[in-house]
Amino acid sequence: MNYEALNLDEKFSRFSEHWSPRVVAEMNDTLFKLVKVQGEFVWHSHADTDEAFLVVSGALDIEFRHGTVRLKSGEMFVVPRGVEHRPVAREECKLMLVEAKGVVNTGNAGGELTAENDVWV
Repeated sequence: MNYEALNLDEKFSRFSEHWSPRVVAEMNDTLFKLVKVQGEFVWHSHADTDEAFLVVSGALDIEFRHGTVRLKSGEMFVVPRGVEHRPVAREECKLMLVEAKGVVNTGNAGGELTAENDVWV
Protein backbone atom coordinates (compact mmCIF):
# COMPACT_ATOMS: atom_id res chain seq x y z
CA MET A 1 0.00 0.00 0.00
CA ASN A 2 1.28 3.43 -0.98
CA TYR A 3 0.41 6.09 1.61
CA GLU A 4 1.06 9.24 -0.40
CA ALA A 5 -1.28 12.07 -1.25
CA LEU A 6 -2.22 12.51 -4.89
CA ASN A 7 -1.23 15.98 -6.16
CA LEU A 8 -3.70 17.21 -8.78
CA ASP A 9 -1.45 20.02 -10.06
CA GLU A 10 1.36 17.54 -10.68
CA LYS A 11 -1.00 15.16 -12.48
CA PHE A 12 -2.43 17.99 -14.64
CA SER A 13 1.16 18.97 -15.62
CA ARG A 14 1.65 15.56 -17.27
CA PHE A 15 -0.74 16.17 -20.19
CA SER A 16 -1.91 19.06 -22.37
CA GLU A 17 -4.64 17.62 -24.60
CA HIS A 18 -8.18 18.95 -24.22
CA TRP A 19 -11.21 16.65 -23.84
CA SER A 20 -8.98 13.64 -23.11
CA PRO A 21 -9.67 12.39 -19.55
CA ARG A 22 -6.87 10.76 -17.53
CA VAL A 23 -7.53 8.38 -14.64
CA VAL A 24 -5.81 9.27 -11.36
CA ALA A 25 -7.59 6.97 -8.89
CA GLU A 26 -10.06 4.10 -8.67
CA MET A 27 -12.51 3.29 -5.91
CA ASN A 28 -14.48 0.08 -6.34
CA ASP A 29 -15.88 0.42 -9.90
CA THR A 30 -15.66 4.23 -9.90
CA LEU A 31 -12.89 6.20 -11.61
CA PHE A 32 -11.58 9.66 -10.74
CA LYS A 33 -10.44 11.35 -13.96
CA LEU A 34 -8.70 14.66 -14.63
CA VAL A 35 -9.42 16.49 -17.85
CA LYS A 36 -8.54 19.83 -19.40
CA VAL A 37 -11.33 21.32 -21.49
CA GLN A 38 -11.76 24.33 -23.74
CA GLY A 39 -14.44 25.18 -26.27
CA GLU A 40 -17.62 23.21 -26.91
CA PHE A 41 -17.97 19.47 -26.46
CA VAL A 42 -20.60 17.34 -28.24
CA TRP A 43 -24.19 16.87 -27.10
CA HIS A 44 -24.37 13.43 -25.51
CA SER A 45 -25.80 11.33 -22.71
CA HIS A 46 -24.79 8.28 -20.70
CA ALA A 47 -27.70 5.84 -20.55
CA ASP A 48 -26.40 3.70 -17.69
CA THR A 49 -24.58 6.04 -15.33
CA ASP A 50 -24.52 9.44 -13.65
CA GLU A 51 -21.51 11.71 -14.28
CA ALA A 52 -20.02 14.11 -11.71
CA PHE A 53 -18.15 17.26 -12.74
CA LEU A 54 -15.93 19.01 -10.16
CA VAL A 55 -14.20 22.20 -11.33
CA VAL A 56 -10.61 22.36 -10.07
CA SER A 57 -9.82 25.66 -11.84
CA GLY A 58 -11.60 27.87 -14.34
CA ALA A 59 -15.29 27.80 -15.18
CA LEU A 60 -17.56 25.36 -16.99
CA ASP A 61 -21.07 25.62 -18.38
CA ILE A 62 -22.99 22.37 -18.61
CA GLU A 63 -25.70 23.03 -21.16
CA PHE A 64 -28.97 21.12 -21.22
CA ARG A 65 -31.72 21.38 -23.81
CA HIS A 66 -33.71 23.56 -21.39
CA GLY A 67 -31.13 25.32 -19.23
CA THR A 68 -27.50 25.67 -18.16
CA VAL A 69 -25.54 25.07 -14.97
CA ARG A 70 -22.47 27.32 -14.52
CA LEU A 71 -19.71 25.89 -12.35
CA LYS A 72 -16.77 27.85 -10.95
CA SER A 73 -13.62 26.62 -9.23
CA GLY A 74 -14.53 24.46 -6.23
CA GLU A 75 -18.08 23.72 -7.42
CA MET A 76 -19.56 20.46 -8.69
CA PHE A 77 -22.66 19.08 -10.36
CA VAL A 78 -23.92 15.56 -11.05
CA VAL A 79 -25.57 14.97 -14.42
CA PRO A 80 -28.14 12.18 -13.98
CA ARG A 81 -27.96 9.15 -16.24
CA GLY A 82 -29.74 9.52 -19.55
CA VAL A 83 -29.80 13.35 -19.49
CA GLU A 84 -28.45 14.94 -22.67
CA HIS A 85 -25.82 17.59 -21.94
CA ARG A 86 -22.92 19.50 -23.47
CA PRO A 87 -19.97 20.87 -21.47
CA VAL A 88 -18.64 24.24 -22.67
CA ALA A 89 -15.56 26.12 -21.42
CA ARG A 90 -14.92 29.61 -22.78
CA GLU A 91 -11.30 29.40 -21.50
CA GLU A 92 -9.26 26.41 -20.40
CA CYS A 93 -10.86 24.69 -17.42
CA LYS A 94 -9.49 21.84 -15.32
CA LEU A 95 -11.98 19.28 -14.08
CA MET A 96 -12.22 16.12 -12.10
CA LEU A 97 -14.79 13.68 -13.45
CA VAL A 98 -16.17 10.93 -11.24
CA GLU A 99 -17.83 8.17 -13.19
CA ALA A 100 -18.20 4.43 -13.55
CA LYS A 101 -15.38 2.41 -15.06
CA GLY A 102 -15.70 1.98 -18.83
CA VAL A 103 -17.70 5.17 -19.52
CA VAL A 104 -16.86 6.66 -22.93
CA ASN A 105 -16.44 10.45 -22.78
CA THR A 106 -18.76 11.11 -25.74
CA GLY A 107 -21.44 8.73 -24.44
CA ASN A 108 -23.95 7.87 -27.12
CA ALA A 109 -22.66 10.49 -29.60
CA GLY A 110 -19.26 9.11 -30.66
CA GLY A 111 -17.25 11.20 -33.11
CA GLU A 112 -13.83 12.80 -33.35
CA LEU A 113 -13.74 13.91 -29.68
CA THR A 114 -14.07 10.33 -28.41
CA ALA A 115 -10.97 9.79 -26.25
CA GLU A 116 -9.14 6.56 -25.55
CA ASN A 117 -10.84 5.12 -22.49
CA ASP A 118 -9.44 4.61 -18.98
CA VAL A 119 -5.93 6.02 -19.64
CA TRP A 120 -3.98 6.49 -16.41
CA VAL A 121 -1.64 9.40 -15.68
